[in-house]
Amino acid sequence: MTFGKKYNMRLFLHCQLILSRIFLSLLTMTFVTACISPTPPPALTPTAHPLAQEIIFYSWAEDVRQSVPDMFTEEYGVKVKYIGYESQEEAIANIKAGQIYDVVLIESRFIPQLIKENLLAELDQRNLSNSKNLSANFRDLAYDPGNRYSIPNSWGTTGLVVRSDLVVEPVTLWADLWDPRYAGKVGLWMDEPREVISLTLKSLGYSANSEDPAELEETLTRLLELKPNIIALEDANFPTPDGMLANGQVVISMGYAGNAYEAAENNLAVNYILPQDGALLWNDTLVIPANSPNRFTAELFLNFLMRAEINATVVNENIFPTPNEAAYEFIDPEILNNPLIYPPNEDLVNAELILPLSPEGQRLYDEIWEQFSTAP
Repeated sequence: MTFGKKYNMRLFLHCQLILSRIFLSLLTMTFVTACISPTPPPALTPTAHPLAQEIIFYSWAEDVRQSVPDMFTEEYGVKVKYIGYESQEEAIANIKAGQIYDVVLIESRFIPQLIKENLLAELDQRNLSNSKNLSANFRDLAYDPGNRYSIPNSWGTTGLVVRSDLVVEPVTLWADLWDPRYAGKVGLWMDEPREVISLTLKSLGYSANSEDPAELEETLTRLLELKPNIIALEDANFPTPDGMLANGQVVISMGYAGNAYEAAENNLAVNYILPQDGALLWNDTLVIPANSPNRFTAELFLNFLMRAEINATVVNENIFPTPNEAAYEFIDPEILNNPLIYPPNEDLVNAELILPLSPEGQRLYDEIWEQFSTAP
């Protein structure tokens, strides 16, 4: 996700490690974790294979700072061309169309379908020795057993962003989006259909991943009730001083930790709430498309990104929490101890990771979104 869509203090570093592991246990239960993979064998030396002159890294627009690709270029002499996308749907469509990329950031829920369609290259674990730095709870998960096709890169939450000085009383639930007192001042990210449907399911007490037709019909009805009261969010300046939060046009919105983090930096009176009826969780991974002509160099880049100091540099620049435990000691303590970024376990009791849908489930969700998005 972009910085604007995804987003101090623990006393000691080991306390944060404990909180992170508690949170990751939620992912483990959700994913139905299999046995932990053994530590990969030592990496092959780059000199054993010819390196590409350039690789293409495809990720969220403005998600990656140039410093890390530049460090890879300095160390290995390989240029990293960074291409940004605006949505996961755009990225997947381009992969399916045969566009050439060497490393792509993809949300975990899309991995099974990409594997099924033979669009991802199987990773050579001999070249990924730094995978030992990843938390065991992010390895060998059900969406990609053995991490044969993907490397966990980051995770985070979706919750509520609230102008704390303009709400009538404390906001605690997804259901507060339907409070008539905020009619016309409710923000929804219209480029995130799955999240909008899932938060509505949670507001009704259902699973964020429900495929039950009756529950989804109720969800559509509830969304249509909300439609006249919403402001469609698509503008990246949402949390900035001249954005809709700042001028009071939006009072309560679905959002990301990063929205509140940016708002706080701009001195806005904004709170980020993980709803008691259950926050949504996301998990981004790095993959190599099957048509990449530079697989070895791409794997070298993945291994470079998993190096503890390099991974910490990424976190310190883009503020996303990482599954790389070895990086913790190099991460800025103000980031590592910030509950917006690494939330305490009690705020995640009812949280759910958004999971892949069955083909029939995807059809139902697509129908709901079509009716909702085209409604007056």
